[in-house]
Amino acid sequence: MTLSPAGRATGPLLVLAALALMAHAWVLAPAVAQTPVPIRVLLDWRFDGSAAPFLVAEDKGYFRAEGLDVTIEPGGGSRETVAKLAAGAYQLGVGDVNTLIRYRDENPGTDLTAVLMMQDAPPFAIIGRKSRGVTADPNSLVGKVLGASSADGAAAQWPVFKALTRIEPRGARIEIVGQAVREPMLASGELDGVFGSAVSTLVTLKSRGVPADDLIVLAMSDYGLELYGDALIANNGFAAQHPAAVQGFIRALVRGMQDAATDPEAAVQAVLRRNEQARREVELDRLRLGLARNVFTPWVKEQGWGGIDPARFARAIDQIALAFTFKSKPKPQDIFTEVFLPPPADRQID
Repeated sequence: MTLSPAGRATGPLLVLAALALMAHAWVLAPAVAQTPVPIRVLLDWRFDGSAAPFLVAEDKGYFRAEGLDVTIEPGGGSRETVAKLAAGAYQLGVGDVNTLIRYRDENPGTDLTAVLMMQDAPPFAIIGRKSRGVTADPNSLVGKVLGASSADGAAAQWPVFKALTRIEPRGARIEIVGQAVREPMLASGELDGVFGSAVSTLVTLKSRGVPADDLIVLAMSDYGLELYGDALIANNGFAAQHPAAVQGFIRALVRGMQDAATDPEAAVQAVLRRNEQARREVELDRLRLGLARNVFTPWVKEQGWGGIDPARFARAIDQIALAFTFKSKPKPQDIFTEVFLPPPADRQID
């Protein structure tokens, strides 16, 4: 979407905005029997603590109450989620918004838009071991061996992190490793640190027996990274055809998030029912830490969950450009729309 000189929306998202207004009028009309709208949702990873708000909303019937027939499926990473959404295999999905930005630039014509910002602070981090000489000072990484998987979102921000922190030119030695062996290699001492999530990677390392007091988390957002994290992404074709369904889905998800924040222990039970390998204490830690670090930032507590600060989003795109050469640099409104969000007062999380 672009803006005219008068500030009015133009382009594909103008259609979405108009349809969203129509949908708003529809939900205020007297309820009539409706055939549930089927929606396939692809998460960016397996059923774990971070997926709890979706699963709570499903278990409590919040989606059904909105006239939706929702199927939630685990995913294999943000890149896969975005690609499958673009192909039309799913109508909604969870993915890193920065991955969406890059994918759209690499694949012109990609008809996807982020409709709810799930993580106001990105999870991107370097997690190191104090016993290997890693400290909160980014220059402690100089000369260290850091493990990174080829598809890792945090590793993609390494050039930006180096620019922001002015790490000595020789920096660290990056070793590409499989995502499945990244944490075990740090736990065994084969690596000094790893790129990963300030939440999930940390929780996984602790669950593998690495002493918590030997771990140091360099969350990139603490060092000037202004990027956002995961977003709910919509296939624009579906959103244009079913704007009320997208609005209803978001309303239901907000209720699921509110419940998960109020009672994390009950929320984790929804995860355990779907993932036999999940451990209650690990997923409870993942959920609580994720809410505290990535979701309920001071901005969200003031403005409500799910929106963005356009000026910050523009700065985030500028930071992405430090590590990625755009064919056509987007504007925030090309990537994200708030037209499907409930009013801010309805998105407050106590």
